Amino acid sequence: MPMRIPAPGALAAAFARDGVAILPPLLTDDECDGLADLVATEVPTAAGSRCMLELAHVRDTAVRLAAHPAVAALLPAGARAIQCALFAKTAATNWYVPPHQDLSVPVALRHQRPGWSGWAVKEGIWFAQPPVATLDGVVALRVQLDPDSANTGPMEVVPGSHRLGRLSHAEVLATAHGSLVPCHVERGGALAMRPLVVHASGKARAETPRRVLHFVYAAGDLAAM
Repeated sequence: MPMRIPAPGALAAAFARDGVAILPPLLTDDECDGLADLVATEVPTAAGSRCMLELAHVRDTAVRLAAHPAVAALLPAGARAIQCALFAKTAATNWYVPPHQDLSVPVALRHQRPGWSGWAVKEGIWFAQPPVATLDGVVALRVQLDPDSANTGPMEVVPGSHRLGRLSHAEVLATAHGSLVPCHVERGGALAMRPLVVHASGKARAETPRRVLHFVYAAGDLAAM
């Protein structure tokens, strides 16, 4: 059974328990249209981009989303957007993502702090895997720009799996087996998620696009890197 939108008063508690929460529309249809037009212009053929915060309109949207009461209730104090990625499933770009945890975060420069590993450059941005304590200060907000999320390869999650910590590949697969729950997000709505939640997504069954802006918010040292 798909995940449901928590009652407003239970949102923070549900997010703490599950590590994931579906939020009702935060953006209007007109705002989604504007972002979709921007995406079509700036990333016309690719399946996505990790560099969407380079666009002023996306940066402004990140600030406005963080100030929304439903989002602010889930973010750590002082959190700001440190990255925004576009994921665009279409008839031409359709893929399956196996179960995994999001272990890497973007940073401005490579450094030598203890506990950091897996350094790599992607689209000109440094990424690395920080200690689990650092990941605990990170929240992803996946904003749905198109309708029909149920048929366009929605995110599937294992609620509560963030409390298991960092898992091996075998542990991720065992945790996901028979436990993945689909997340059907309305247009303009969002899926808030902790990085260590085990998640996956299937191929789209419809030819309509599924474009998601994946904002990564962080506080503390990570926000200053």
